[in-house]
Amino acid sequence: MTDSGAALQEYLAGLDYPVSREDLIRWCQENGASTEQLQAVRALPMEQISSPDELTEVLRTFT
Repeated sequence: MTDSGAALQEYLAGLDYPVSREDLIRWCQENGASTEQLQAVRALPMEQISSPDELTEVLRTFT
């Protein structure tokens, strides 16, 4: 996971799962994620993320 992916985790506290990629992008925007972090989320290959663990794994693989 890149620094961007690791730092992104701090913006996800309180997020309810499952979450769509679009809702995840919106959540990050509303909580002050950087442009680089938003780009990482937009690049995720999944439309739906089921759990924090799944998101962590996807970020580790694709960022």
